[in-house]
Amino acid sequence: MMNAREKVMAGVVGALAGLLAVGFGARLLFIKPLRDLDRQIAGVRDKLAKVQQDRRNSFMAEDRLKAAARRTFAETVDQASEVSAELLTRQILAAGLAESGFSRLPVGPRKLRGASEIGWNVQGEGSLSNVINLLYILDTSPWLHRTENLAVSIGETPGSVHVRFAYLTLVIDPPMGVIHSNLSRPFALHAPERRQLDNIAMRDLLRPYLKPLPVAPTPAVTSSGKRGGPPGPENYRVVSLSEWGGQPEVHVRDLAAQKTSRYKAGDQVAGGTLVMIDYRPMPDPANSMLQSFSRLILKLDQEYWAIERGRTFADKHKLTDSQLPPELANTNTR
Repeated sequence: MMNAREKVMAGVVGALAGLLAVGFGARLLFIKPLRDLDRQIAGVRDKLAKVQQDRRNSFMAEDRLKAAARRTFAETVDQASEVSAELLTRQILAAGLAESGFSRLPVGPRKLRGASEIGWNVQGEGSLSNVINLLYILDTSPWLHRTENLAVSIGETPGSVHVRFAYLTLVIDPPMGVIHSNLSRPFALHAPERRQLDNIAMRDLLRPYLKPLPVAPTPAVTSSGKRGGPPGPENYRVVSLSEWGGQPEVHVRDLAAQKTSRYKAGDQVAGGTLVMIDYRPMPDPANSMLQSFSRLILKLDQEYWAIERGRTFADKHKLTDSQLPPELANTNTR
């Protein structure tokens, strides 16, 4: 028999057990379904946010595709092939190259997802400077295109290089019915960006090795401690004919003093006036089988003389009327 205290304790324990049972039952009946519902709502929100983001991405991709379609050549493979071939011909001529010296073989069409890839395998020969012109024009062209497999090698004729590359473009499929942008514009070969590429022609990496010119000996020192005489013209070498900020500069190295000086058009140099820096490719005066791509031009009295890059003042040579740049030739005939 339980006493009164034990009965009270048993009643309390029973009440607690009943409360726990009621709480567990309420959790099963109400709280757990509510939590499951919250998780479902959160999942639906995540899916809705993903759908909305995909929708935004789809609109952005469509806008980009339309912008790219406006830069294509045409909406059919045949039309795009014809227009791109005509553009290539104009670009070759604008670069100063001969159209007859270049061949163009069609590439494709190659079926891609949403487009067809077409293009031309181009190869030809010309001076390094003009080939750089062509590559610059291709790179800055606003038409939708890609240039790949570029290779430059020594040409068959002296002073020329052989270039080959693939010029590729896309035809959107199916057509988007966009109005093609008017992309015709002059080829800016005198832009500062083009002039920055002149160092490629100056370096002329494909040119055969030439033995360096001998360095002029330093004048002997006399017993009084003075040099035997002023340095001769062979002591001054033209080491650079670069452009900085769109302005050509001449860098002359004093081989005795190991000092470099800079000059611009109008400055007094080597007993004459520096008229200009000439970047035309011309036969090297020391070897007519090779090409020289830059020189400074001096005016001594009424005659014009040139010093090629890498040569000394002692190597200056007189220019004939036929060798003068057009701007100087016109002045010289007045």
